[in-house]
Amino acid sequence: MGLLVGVMTGAVVSAFRYCIEFGLRYSQLVYLHLRTTPFVWWQWILLLGVNLGLALIVACLIKKEPNISGSGIPQVEGQLADELEMNWWSILWRKFIGGVLALSPGLFLGREGPSIQLGSSVGQGLASCFKLSGRDQRLLIASGSAAGLAAAFNAPIAGSLFVLEEIYHNFSPLVWVTTLAGAIGSNFISLKVFGLVPVLHLNYSRSLPISSYWHLILLGIILGLFGYLYQRVLLMMPCWYYKLTHLPRFLQGIVPFTLIILVGYFTPNLIGGGNGMIIGFGRYIPSLFVLIIIFIVRFVFSMVSYGSGLPGGIFLPILSLGAIIGAIYGVFMNQLGLLPHIYIMNLIIFSMGGYFAGIGKAPFTAILLVTEMVGKLTHLMPLAVISLTAYLIVDLLGGAPIYEALLEQMKMPKAIQQIHHPDQLEVPVFFGSFLNGKTVRDIPWPKDTLLIEIRRGEIEIIPHGDTLIREGDTLVLLTDITQRARVKHQINTFSRTLNKK
Repeated sequence: MGLLVGVMTGAVVSAFRYCIEFGLRYSQLVYLHLRTTPFVWWQWILLLGVNLGLALIVACLIKKEPNISGSGIPQVEGQLADELEMNWWSILWRKFIGGVLALSPGLFLGREGPSIQLGSSVGQGLASCFKLSGRDQRLLIASGSAAGLAAAFNAPIAGSLFVLEEIYHNFSPLVWVTTLAGAIGSNFISLKVFGLVPVLHLNYSRSLPISSYWHLILLGIILGLFGYLYQRVLLMMPCWYYKLTHLPRFLQGIVPFTLIILVGYFTPNLIGGGNGMIIGFGRYIPSLFVLIIIFIVRFVFSMVSYGSGLPGGIFLPILSLGAIIGAIYGVFMNQLGLLPHIYIMNLIIFSMGGYFAGIGKAPFTAILLVTEMVGKLTHLMPLAVISLTAYLIVDLLGGAPIYEALLEQMKMPKAIQQIHHPDQLEVPVFFGSFLNGKTVRDIPWPKDTLLIEIRRGEIEIIPHGDTLIREGDTLVLLTDITQRARVKHQINTFSRTLNKK
């Protein structure tokens, strides 16, 4: 059954991937034409009209089926945890069309998240056809998810491990065999369509010597810091979008669809998820100043693209940002005379794994994914060193797995809807408070209460389960106005009980 899911997912995701690649090539040709021909005003009006039309079509799809918004990985994670229910057919066709329309114009989104959700929908649909439910249905959903990632990146082992490490959280032999069968079946179809060349085929002529491994530690720390920054900004984007645009969530995609015209005109080779740019580093590495500009553009517009809620992933944009950070570090160290130029490509490859390991907090997947996508086994040790370093930095800073944090954020509006007369309750964390030093998940919050914000000085933090509460914080709770006194009393009672213990 897992193999059948894999073959069907391979066909769906290969078609999805082909449509995106065709659309992206066409978009780049349009921008190159605009750059090389005299200014004609009606061509720009036509391009703006087409992009706005695509944005409105995607908006209609999201309004009808909100679960196609974003990458789809948090939705699959919630589905496998029995926290969310999905209509597989509604998601399958809407995610396919919405993903193609969102990624083809060159928005900085990845195909891997939608591919995983497409695969999970195929698995759920097949389970429905065979009247399977419960554990068997979850197994086929997990198998489809692994198959989706395998077809998107030609990485069957990483696809299986990602589902086990990040989504399913279960390493039983039955899950292993089912997901691996699905990933292999899907990858076979993908290889038949796109060929045997790895997705990010990069070569380096010499392995990094052990005496230079200190670069991996230092670069891993940098990746961890920027990974934590990526998490914080990404989780704040929905709030910023609403405050700055006041548009309904399903219409916020108009912003990146409009701005991509400027990005595409000035840098047509940079649009898209970033795999073309990464492969381009194998031929030519730009100067340090240009690399910094590229990083700023890709970081900002990746946030603008994904923060709008359009159907697209962050997997490939994360890898591309990691590659740029590795290139910046390598060129900088080379200019200081601390790193031979020949090893810059090594660091570009390692940084992709390190950045994803920090943001996704899935180091095993990061190591295997980069290995399969690049197509070489000689960098397993340096990849492990840099991935572990970046992971530890993000963990020490209190970062959570990004997809788990996105799932918690996605469930928040539903919890708010259950509160009929919402009112805010602010709880200060004083010196010696029972809340100090505890994570959000450690606190038995009263029923019908939602922690929506932590104010730390002038910083507003959107909390997740692993967020550490500190002295001086102000916790902002949302509860029903009729329950305000009860909630405050329960928190005070819990405080006294804990202090006695």
